Amino acid sequence: MFKKINHIGIAVKNLEESMKFYKDQLGFQFNGTDEVASQKVKVAFFKIGEVNIELVQATSPDSPIAKYLEKNREGIHHICYEVEDINEALKVLKEKGVKLIDNEPRDGAHNTKVAFIHPKASGGVLTEICQPGH
Repeated sequence: MFKKINHIGIAVKNLEESMKFYKDQLGFQFNGTDEVASQKVKVAFFKIGEVNIELVQATSPDSPIAKYLEKNREGIHHICYEVEDINEALKVLKEKGVKLIDNEPRDGAHNTKVAFIHPKASGGVLTEICQPGH
């Protein structure tokens, strides 16, 4: 069901400033930005090996990322696992009694379908699953 780690999401206050570190200082391969209007965020992706680093900035004060940053410092927000079939993955997780945030997939950045597993199910780690290229 799970293929690999797709990305690690990092909540940031200022996307442009944060991008400089990954791009200019670490030299990671920049894979572009995207806006996910439904989640009120703008993201930037950087490739390192087979994993992406996803910087996530709120575009509205009522964004989930804005609310997260009100309570927490900038830093790791979530880990995302890639799946071949997100609908099947959600079905299996539901059957196993895993507490979900999303019962159905939604549109994510870079043409993906995504869903989140509740942190209470995974020892406090917000977990995302994604299916690329829908």
